[in-house]
Amino acid sequence: MLNLNVKINASEKTYPITINNNEIKDLYYEITNIIGKNNFLIVISQKVYKLYGKILNFPKNKTFILKDGEKEKNFKTYQKILNFALKLKLTRNDFIVAIGGGVCGDIAGFAASTYMRGIHLIQIPTTLLACVDSSVGGKTGIDTDFGKNLIGSFYQPDAVIINTNFLKTLDDRQFKTGLGEVIKYAFIEKSCKCPEEYNLINFLSLNSENILAQDDKIIEELIKSCISLKISVVEQDEKEGGLRKILNFGHTYAHAVEKLTNYKKYTHGEAVVKGIEFVFNYAQKMGIIVESYKFIAEDLIKKYNFKKIPDFDIKKVISVMKMDKKATSENIIFILPIDYALVKEYKMFDNEILKYFD
Repeated sequence: MLNLNVKINASEKTYPITINNNEIKDLYYEITNIIGKNNFLIVISQKVYKLYGKILNFPKNKTFILKDGEKEKNFKTYQKILNFALKLKLTRNDFIVAIGGGVCGDIAGFAASTYMRGIHLIQIPTTLLACVDSSVGGKTGIDTDFGKNLIGSFYQPDAVIINTNFLKTLDDRQFKTGLGEVIKYAFIEKSCKCPEEYNLINFLSLNSENILAQDDKIIEELIKSCISLKISVVEQDEKEGGLRKILNFGHTYAHAVEKLTNYKKYTHGEAVVKGIEFVFNYAQKMGIIVESYKFIAEDLIKKYNFKKIPDFDIKKVISVMKMDKKATSENIIFILPIDYALVKEYKMFDNEILKYFD
């Protein structure tokens, strides 16, 4: 068992992150140990409920089953969760517990942040993507017709419990979507200003076969490394005023891909990998990085055999990127690679992007 702690100085909050491989049936006791005698609402992914509902044995009258897919992260579902909480008569002392992937954590977290102006929240990620990224750091939100995560809040949980046994029932594609976020951390590692050095690019390159084979110890080490890097960033910049923007590496283009395909054709991690390829290509064309570093990035990505995404019409992509929550009225913001495991924020005009890709 590994125990990590997040200390958010801005909001004066500290919370524990536990990484374990306990029997899943023990999760009920882990949760109730935190909740105590308080009331609670479980928001659980439909897939997770089908696989583990009987083992977890939560009271049905306190369980909201969330249909799977990004399309469920909307106003209607958000309202259903709030209504469920109201029927349970949850108070500010009570808890919402999110058990599922990134979609579940985002929408349940947003509900917790707004219900009675904020109640307690426990995040229990069940996908690799949620384990290494979205469950930690306090970003919550829902999607709209105009784009992804445009409505949301920064709301830190009271605890994060990561049980690696959940990952054993992920299919290959869902496992790899988490690796898309892992690779992101490799390319931003030095910019995270973490006291520990993980050399993730090298680790991912040398251990690709064991990672794809889901070796327990290697996966646990991978989760710990990514979370430690994210903790370092979030503790320094909780609300994305500066440093935290580096966590969006590859995401500006990725969100455009997801929007243009109605969140149905590609997973988030696949889109992030495409976004990473785009920014490496862009940075090399602009002369920001040497070509050899771009080759290192391409070689690492190739080792994991991600689903290939074709290039999109750049004018359509730019149009969608302008609606990204990180964009300004005049610029599209990219996090670009500048050196080995280092990145930097760039504000780009349309014509600067078109010059290289049109």
